[in-house]
This record gives sequence, C-alpha cells and structure tokens, in this order.
Amino acid sequence: MGLFGRRRRGDGGERRQVLDREATAADLEHLRAFARSREGVAFYVEPETTATDTTVVAVAFDGEWTRRRVGTPRAAQKLARSVKVACHDVQVTGYPPEMRRWNARAKADRAALEELARAESEQGRDRER
Repeated sequence: MGLFGRRRRGDGGERRQVLDREATAADLEHLRAFARSREGVAFYVEPETTATDTTVVAVAFDGEWTRRRVGTPRAAQKLARSVKVACHDVQVTGYPPEMRRWNARAKADRAALEELARAESEQGRDRER
C-alpha cells in the first residue's frame, strides 16, 4: 500500500481519504506557547489537504515561525481569539515577507555552520599529519 493509499469507508459506503493524523491538544498548546512567548505573532490558516488536517502557521514579527495542525478554520480562529492574535487566511493574504526573510537567514546560517564544521575537520586532519 502506498503513502496515500490508506482509505476508509465512510458512513455511506464511499471511500474517503484518511489524514495522517488529527490535531492534538499538544498542537494547540504549542501554538499558544509560541504566541505567548514572542512579540507580534499572527496566525495564517492553511487549508486541509488530502494528507494533512487544517494547519496554522504562527509567525512572529521577526519572521520566526512554527506550523501545527488545528483541525478546522473555526478552531484556528477560536485559538487566535484566545491568545489575542490576528488570524489570516493564507490563501487570501499569502505568507508575510518576514517569514521569507527568516527562512533565508536560517538557510544562510546553516550553510555557514556547515562550512565552519568542514574547516574545523580539515584543520584536525592537517594536525594529525
């Protein structure tokens, strides 16, 4: 059976796609903690796909972000109200530019760390000679 081959019968006998997993209390608590511990957080609701439940990308003012399942768009809005953050439909607004800049910085940081590790490894080999 393939990755997307898991199907179950619905009440009417039709076959429906089974999501990889449902949203959990831990998912919601992670989003709450992220919103409480960072400044300028906004939620971006992503639609359900054939493989994943509705998700929220929480983005802080500096672009740091996290993604978790929430179950439904209504649950995302309720969570956003409870932590007093803005809630956007990502299909309407898109992702904020700060998130893209954060990703670019993180990628550059990873590349710099890998280069540093390579250089240290080469220096260690040179000392052994």
